[in-house]
Amino acid sequence: MIYLYDFIIALTCTIGFAVLFNLPRTAILNAGFAGGFSWVIYNLFHNITHSSVLSTFVASLAIAILAETFAVKFKFPATIFIVPAIVPLVPGHALYYTMLSIIQNNYSAAVRYGSETVLVSIAIAGALTVVLSVNSFRKLKRSPN
Repeated sequence: MIYLYDFIIALTCTIGFAVLFNLPRTAILNAGFAGGFSWVIYNLFHNITHSSVLSTFVASLAIAILAETFAVKFKFPATIFIVPAIVPLVPGHALYYTMLSIIQNNYSAAVRYGSETVLVSIAIAGALTVVLSVNSFRKLKRSPN
């Protein structure tokens, strides 16, 4: 039941950012689905592994795969779906606590939160790069030239 609640909240958040980024109307609900689904994947893996980096990597993989699937089906670029769907995974809270720890002169906590922020960001970028590279390679092998 908690995963359904998480899905609805993340879907609503992603749809809000999709509207804010002025996505085409036919793409808004699909981007919301990608955001909601990825947040459920994140929470599921976080409950199993207790690692925010690994959970973010797997959820980002899910976003990239869904975005590539939606891009082929609806004839939009994959970034249309990726940008609003990745927003729930952005490590804003860790960045906030990094800045707060620096202001409070608690440098050990700042290093801990800052390293988590950097690692989560690298996990997002790495997962998107893996899926987009595999898809580019697949398209290259399909082309007749």
